[in-house]
Amino acid sequence: MTKDAPTPKTRDVYTLVVEVGRKAGDGLPAKATGAALMCYAAGIDEAEAVRETVAILKQADLAPLDVTGHGTRAEREEAGEEIEADELALMDRAAAENAVIVVQMTPFYD
Repeated sequence: MTKDAPTPKTRDVYTLVVEVGRKAGDGLPAKATGAALMCYAAGIDEAEAVRETVAILKQADLAPLDVTGHGTRAEREEAGEEIEADELALMDRAAAENAVIVVQMTPFYD
């Protein structure tokens, strides 16, 4: 009796918005109170994508406070969102490199 080879798990790319607070050396603008980062993150599931994103942002001296998932590419398209070609290219890159890509940073000011 032989064991079947494990089925490789498929990675999806998730769109995440991460709110970060201030931390010494975080690279945010001087008067910002924090920021929102839009990221594309590869993962077997959303939980893995979130864990990897938070770990990468902490390594970059950022202080993640909250993560909001906006779904996979397929989920976003099913919801009627139009995704621009440049976004699709970044999602494809995140999938190919099994990476977290920070797409946009919006600083918060009081």
